[in-house]
Amino acid sequence: MTIHRVVPNIQSESVQQSREFYGRLGFHEVMNLGWISTLASPTHPTAQISFITDDKTAPVIPDISVEVSDVDAVYAAVQESGAEIVHPLQDEEWGVRRFFVRDPNGRVVNVLSHL
Repeated sequence: MTIHRVVPNIQSESVQQSREFYGRLGFHEVMNLGWISTLASPTHPTAQISFITDDKTAPVIPDISVEVSDVDAVYAAVQESGAEIVHPLQDEEWGVRRFFVRDPNGRVVNVLSHL
């Protein structure tokens, strides 16, 4: 299994101001779904940060997103470990397959693969 990227997710009611602030640090917007905006480094595109107002299909906003090569295999391993699944494995209309799990620190991790 390969990890493609790890993205911190910041809950924000000030997405435009956050885009402007991080833009001054060199980030540019690579995705905007209205409720989530992701910024990336132009020289290292996997260096990213997301700002989320709410989650379109899940009950909570995840603290971090981890993109993996095989989300189904990770889901099986997490289920076997007994960790708390916060949002079930499902395909989303914006082209990802994902689930949320709570880590030992109480943080919610969005684990995903692109479809």
